[in-house]
Amino acid sequence: MTLKIVKSALYIEVTERLRSMIVNGALEPGAWIDEQKLAEDLGVSRTPFREAMRILASEGLLRMEPRRGCYVNELSEKDLDEIFPLMAMLEGRCAYEAALNISDKDIVALDRLHQKLEKYSTQNRIDDYYATNREIHEAIQALAANQWLSHMVADLRRMLNLSRHRSLLVHGRIAESNIEHMAIFEAIKNKHAEQAELLMKNHINRQRDALKVLLNDRKISA
Repeated sequence: MTLKIVKSALYIEVTERLRSMIVNGALEPGAWIDEQKLAEDLGVSRTPFREAMRILASEGLLRMEPRRGCYVNELSEKDLDEIFPLMAMLEGRCAYEAALNISDKDIVALDRLHQKLEKYSTQNRIDDYYATNREIHEAIQALAANQWLSHMVADLRRMLNLSRHRSLLVHGRIAESNIEHMAIFEAIKNKHAEQAELLMKNHINRQRDALKVLLNDRKISA
């Protein structure tokens, strides 16, 4: 029993370490993952390392290429300019339909998530904030109960996971994001569908704006 818990904790820790390396740029976009060397550097066996890669690939941070190996996902600025407006439109529609469908029980569950989000925002715990932020977006998507919309959002979300996480590195962005989420939640729980849609679209577009700020800051400091 004890051994199984240790193993479980190990691959989770490896996942967090690799995710941090990707977000902080230690593993650059497009970089090939040297599985053996990285596993040795982290002091772990290949088994927890491969499980961590599988998880990060499912999140869209890594991509597996047959007979070539594993790479850090890479999106160009043009890709981001094309994908974010689509994501804004789709997630905006999720918020619209969620506002029409939400029940009192759903409001209670969504409120708990927003309480966690606010706590992590106050503590500037970016990784925890992002994880909860993702839970909220997925919960709103589920409330929309539109399978076709859900499939499209899920596909694009995998592509944008890395970029959306990085947007929180911009000074003050985590607090702004939290405020935006609280406004979206208010609109959804009050069944103001059109307002919820507009606020969600603005929230997604603000993520893209934050990434542009981050890019410009890096250019200046380079």
